[in-house]
Amino acid sequence: MTRRADFSRRTFIKNSSILAGVAALSGVLPNRTFGAAEKELVILAWAGHAAPDIVADFEREHGVKVRAKYYTGGDNMLGLISQSPPGTFDLILSDAEYVQQLNAADYIERLDLADYPFDDFYPEFQHFPGHWQGDELYSVMVRFGFLGIAFNTQLLPESKAKSYQVFWDDSLKGKVGHFDWHLPNLGQISLLNGNRLPYDIDAAHWKRLQDKTMSLRGQVAGFFDYGGTFSSLKNGQIHAMCGIGDWITGVLQRAGAPVKTVIPEEGGLQWTESYCIAKKAHSPELAKKFIQYITSPEGQVKSAKMEAYPALIPNKRGWELLNKTDLAEARRQGMVLGQRNVMDDIREGRIQYRALPVQQSLEDWNDFWSQYKGA
Repeated sequence: MTRRADFSRRTFIKNSSILAGVAALSGVLPNRTFGAAEKELVILAWAGHAAPDIVADFEREHGVKVRAKYYTGGDNMLGLISQSPPGTFDLILSDAEYVQQLNAADYIERLDLADYPFDDFYPEFQHFPGHWQGDELYSVMVRFGFLGIAFNTQLLPESKAKSYQVFWDDSLKGKVGHFDWHLPNLGQISLLNGNRLPYDIDAAHWKRLQDKTMSLRGQVAGFFDYGGTFSSLKNGQIHAMCGIGDWITGVLQRAGAPVKTVIPEEGGLQWTESYCIAKKAHSPELAKKFIQYITSPEGQVKSAKMEAYPALIPNKRGWELLNKTDLAEARRQGMVLGQRNVMDDIREGRIQYRALPVQQSLEDWNDFWSQYKGA
């Protein structure tokens, strides 16, 4: 019997407190300048979202400063929010699967559908799962990408990267790496185990997932953070990486590294990043304007080509502008119009949305990941 995920405020705080130590290591939170409301925008986001290539035009147009606190992984985001006084952040860039928890904990505002260009979005993204409560909107999707098998093309033939089973190949003993976050890694191995909905599995399938994952431990050289993932793939320490996609390998490709991500026969996962306006934000109007800016065609092209890590974009007019201004990047990412592209992978069912576990708790998955790392 399927048990619905618990998105209560009590569960949010419980899960967040587990991660408090992780969040505490992330550095000092942004301090607001006295009287700075509507003169600065403070966001909580993955690295790169407040870099000049993304925000400089917005800052210049509105005469404001965008400042950010960066996190890695949704669990870290939860810990940071739970420890921050109300009003610390104006905007929260959330992985889509965590939006429901933010909403249930009353940390984000309801949004006005009419303020955002959903008519320009592909239909698949106009009513994205978890962003709505009934007809009420709480988050706006801004970018997404696929997770598959990331590998060094000089050290692993692409012909071998057709299944996640490659991670168990004898030639990769001590050469497999993990991006250190349980959701993408366990989701991929769940797909390998034949679970069409990789995060909605019963107790028996959860046990099989744990057993299959544990059987990989002897192949694994390490568990890497954001920076370590880049360097270990680039320098050849790791030949194949589980839990990532073009958001890592695309950056390395731009620098000339022989790396690539492919979607294997079991399919891939989709990560999705979305903006929410924080409750008690000091600059809510500015936050709304920033979402409008980044979901405009011009903003979407910036997001697709973001220096920190590239992404696919949901806005069709953004695709059109990218095809016009940088066809090479549109081709590299599979966003060329008028031919097979990434939307076909979604429509053919080859991609599943990354999600929170349904029949287990987030704590269950996090605890197992800790046990696996320590094995």
